[in-house]
Amino acid sequence: MKSFISICTLVLSLVAVAVAQQGPDPEFNTSVENPAYKKDGPRVMFDEAHHNFHTTEGRYKPFVDMMMNDGYRVIRNRQPFSKTTLGSFKILVIANALGAEEDDDEGADKSAFTDEEIQAVHDWVKSGGALLLIADHAPFGGAAAALASKFGVDMSKGYTFDPQNSVAGSPSQLIFSRENKLLASHPITEGRGENERINLLRSFTGQSLKGPEGSVAILSLADTATDSPNYGSQNPVSAAGRAQAVALKFGKGRVLVQGEAAMLSAQISGPEKRRMGMNVPGNDDRQYALNLMHWLSGILK
Repeated sequence: MKSFISICTLVLSLVAVAVAQQGPDPEFNTSVENPAYKKDGPRVMFDEAHHNFHTTEGRYKPFVDMMMNDGYRVIRNRQPFSKTTLGSFKILVIANALGAEEDDDEGADKSAFTDEEIQAVHDWVKSGGALLLIADHAPFGGAAAALASKFGVDMSKGYTFDPQNSVAGSPSQLIFSRENKLLASHPITEGRGENERINLLRSFTGQSLKGPEGSVAILSLADTATDSPNYGSQNPVSAAGRAQAVALKFGKGRVLVQGEAAMLSAQISGPEKRRMGMNVPGNDDRQYALNLMHWLSGILK
């Protein structure tokens, strides 16, 4: 246990430095060979109204550029959610909203959304909208927990570890594969054909989730996974039966809740320009990002 805590402490210090120096990878290839939509693709609202850590021109630029190349029309949002603001959109993307301006500010883990906004999103999805809610490790889980719970999804709001199903030396960088049986069989992981089939995904330090009855744990956590309120905590609790991504149909709409954010973008950090996300070799994170948007927009049933 002491060695595990020492590793966690070391990784935490590296994470803190990396977060401060994260930026989009300008060399990442965001082209899409066969766009899903040739013209008049679905309108996607990308939220920037809630102190979001990830934005269209910032750390999530690779995700946004790739979706636009796939034919989606991505529009930046800086207004509160309401029936009016959501009305003309098919998909809403929320990536690491915060309850305060910066992630280390007091109140950052408080709900980023008002009760009225949460109800508006709920009603919009129920009527046919599609929500991609991305909320990372603390404090992001706390900021999104109230919205997630409106759809029956519980967020741990801490950090998730699994030394047995992770990158060597990085117990929070989890591996989900067909080999370790932590990757669900679902339209998102099967894609539209063999060339879109997902075999291995890698996350880069996130939280755990528990979906409602009828939901699908796209990225399941093994019985060996644990949750901690902070990185390096000596009092972890079991995360068995939980997940790091959950998909569900809700009324006429769809919801994908993602407990880790970096795997849906391509970032670099530090002076050595260490890659983090879809740009790391050996995973299918890039195709996963495309597939989950295809499911939300209805291409994948």
